Amino acid sequence: MAKAGKDARKRFKPESLMMSYGYKPELSEGAIKPPVFLTSTFVFKSAEEGKRFFEVAYGHANLDHGEELGLIYSRINNPDMEILEDRLAVWDDADSALVFSSGMAAISTVMLEFLKPGDVLLHSNPLYGGTHHFIHHVLPLWGVHGVAFSPGESEETILQRVADAGAIDKVRLVHIETPANPTNELIDLEMIARIAKKLGATSSVDNTYLGPVFQRPLKFGIDLVLYSATKYIGGHSDLIAGAVAGHAEPVQRVRVLRTFLGNMNGPWTQWLMLRSLETLRVRMDRQAASAKIVADFLLGHPKVERVYYLGHLEAGTAQHAIFQKQCESAGAMISFDVIRGEKAAFRFLNALQLISLAVSLGGTESLIEHPASMTHCDIPLDERAKMGISDKLVRLSIGLEDPHDLISDLDAALREI
Repeated sequence: MAKAGKDARKRFKPESLMMSYGYKPELSEGAIKPPVFLTSTFVFKSAEEGKRFFEVAYGHANLDHGEELGLIYSRINNPDMEILEDRLAVWDDADSALVFSSGMAAISTVMLEFLKPGDVLLHSNPLYGGTHHFIHHVLPLWGVHGVAFSPGESEETILQRVADAGAIDKVRLVHIETPANPTNELIDLEMIARIAKKLGATSSVDNTYLGPVFQRPLKFGIDLVLYSATKYIGGHSDLIAGAVAGHAEPVQRVRVLRTFLGNMNGPWTQWLMLRSLETLRVRMDRQAASAKIVADFLLGHPKVERVYYLGHLEAGTAQHAIFQKQCESAGAMISFDVIRGEKAAFRFLNALQLISLAVSLGGTESLIEHPASMTHCDIPLDERAKMGISDKLVRLSIGLEDPHDLISDLDAALREI
């Protein structure tokens, strides 16, 4: 499908381009929105055209200047997929983007592409529980091992950790999450880009918590940005998806592997994501504004010991300096410690009426969960303790409800402790 308005990326803001970028209505009977292309395969105009399309798709040839890959088969490309990936690339000002069947499909595909037996993965802690499991239980089966570091560690300390592990010449991928899930700790993106360059490694960032609206890692030197697109990008808790955006060469490597793993999502999910991108900015702005009101309430509550929220970072601290440099908003994720541990936390969670007790985040509805026993339960207890994931920690994703109604629900439930 022909693309439209490539120069528009320089003229208009991403939120404006989400309505039309990459789509020509005249190619679809004038439909204002892209149709759902429910087809498995596409007809070639000639055998020569089919040959050329496959040469490019399989990485045997590069596209010529101004040439576009033609439609082949929906495992490789589809009009909905191409329009969606063009629009996702706009948000991160990326050369290109890819969509996947889930966030873990995106993460695992990147790791499988850039890590081979004998290689080392340098990664931050804490990470999303699924990512932690893949690193510690799946990659070792392929002869890949990890070296971990914590937010707040200096560049010199991290490089020393790599040296102590005898891995200076073995690190091939540096992967981080910032803000960290579920503690909201920040890591300096420019520092990570420098470390990766010194080690001759590719850098990747899970940007699910703030992106793609409130943080854009590529402009700080990062190679690849990863998302659980189920969250804010999908935004309605009605789809499962992942995404990768970045510079042309590493994205192309991931694209070729995705072709043979077959873990892209389908046209219906892609269409739903196109719908969601149109309201991404307004949803995230509203959620962030409400989160500040709720976080300020929690900060002074007698049943809450500590609040982990980017909007509360103290000026003059290293974390605040990182926030000022690379984050455009505090976002809508709040974690907090309730008094008295797991039993009290469960009593509080069970008493909520408006906020739903469920994992995931970034949807239109507010969601709350208990990381230690739910999303991060696979992490050994001693490691969780080092990461600050205690039995009294709960994680709250603010949705689109009235923030004062959320406060009323939280307050009533906290009184049950």
